[in-house]
Amino acid sequence: MDYSFLKDAEWRRSILKAAFGKGFVAFMAFAFAMGLLCFVISGEARFVETLISDWHLIRKMVVRILVALSIAALIWVMMPRDKISALVGNNSGLRGILIALVAGCLTPGGPSSAYALLAVLASGGADVGALIAYITSWSILGMQRILIWDVPFMGFEFSSFRFLISLPLPIVAGLIARTLSRRFKWDLRKPKESDTI
Repeated sequence: MDYSFLKDAEWRRSILKAAFGKGFVAFMAFAFAMGLLCFVISGEARFVETLISDWHLIRKMVVRILVALSIAALIWVMMPRDKISALVGNNSGLRGILIALVAGCLTPGGPSSAYALLAVLASGGADVGALIAYITSWSILGMQRILIWDVPFMGFEFSSFRFLISLPLPIVAGLIARTLSRRFKWDLRKPKESDTI
């Protein structure tokens, strides 16, 4: 594999611009303003307590995000683009949405793993409808959530009922997304530079 692009100064500059662009600056300004507001309203003790709590949260999240992005990068390198396109691409029809629904149900972990995989699918040529079906399925039909939260707290009967009632939602969302993106010729698979944080 050719890694000569790593020496390209323009490529490195574009990566930094994408990572620390306007969205990042706006988010940091908002976070700073909220921190200042916390200090003014709640006092120094609460402010320091909040900073310490945030630091512990960041330490936990960084490890999870790094692992999820590493796995997504490995999947992106190992998964052939033509297979993704054939399974969940523009011409995959209802079958592509159903495959995305099942993949969303079975994807373990939190948002860091699901959205990393979503980005891999999008860059591999997945259809917008399949992407919407995948993330909708992951968020409302995720098996890890059902097994860890629904069944222990609400029981098997309630969990089964909720699963069956929610099952058509990713399909409907995927079909609506596919129809709208084709009708208005939207390519929602790639974020615009102004949208990135």
